[in-house]
Amino acid sequence: MGESMNDPEGLERQYGTPDRLLTRSEFWAPSPPAESSQDIALEVLRTSRAGHILEIGCGRGQFASRIQRELGAHVLATDRAEAMVEATQLLGVDAEVVDADNLPYIDDRFDAVVAMWMLYHVPNLDHTLTEVRRVLKPGGVFVAVTNSSQHTADLRAAVGLGPALTQFMAEDGADTLRSHFDQVESIPTSSKAVANHATAKAYLETFVPEVAWRLEPYDGLRTYTGSSAVFVAR
Repeated sequence: MGESMNDPEGLERQYGTPDRLLTRSEFWAPSPPAESSQDIALEVLRTSRAGHILEIGCGRGQFASRIQRELGAHVLATDRAEAMVEATQLLGVDAEVVDADNLPYIDDRFDAVVAMWMLYHVPNLDHTLTEVRRVLKPGGVFVAVTNSSQHTADLRAAVGLGPALTQFMAEDGADTLRSHFDQVESIPTSSKAVANHATAKAYLETFVPEVAWRLEPYDGLRTYTGSSAVFVAR
């Protein structure tokens, strides 16, 4: 038994409101400066001098807001969930309800496109990447972040779950991207959470509520590990 990554009902359950994403983000301890996936992605955008950036699957808008604030770039954030778009707009970021596999934008419009932990959700990955390539200007950059199969392997094992296998992982993402882009770089990242039982159980409930109860109670804090990758494609 495991979480469903791209069926409509499962996505609505996970992302119909911003609450689950907030619980997930608060689970992870801050990474050292310049070492988190977000920091690395932001630095790629900075060095690329991207002035007009599209984010697909923007979630609560935290990364889009950071791009806008720290780089001074114009960001257009999109998400299929209206609640996520509304949360992003409240941060002062332009945001629209858009499906990533049908981008309503002209060819060669954006200097950069960003996809943070969302490509494992799209119903047709190849078509979504075709759309990303289409709206990127020549010489533009695509930055995508995803988890590895070993992401939270310790926490998953505690409730009887195996590796988190998806259609776009750190292990195979580069091969997938090379069918659409000439140059692909992969930058591995890691993270950790130090959580009590209630916090760890709440995190599990955001994506596998049917088995979260299996996490046996424990006293004090435990450390759980995360594993991801930042892909830079041109």
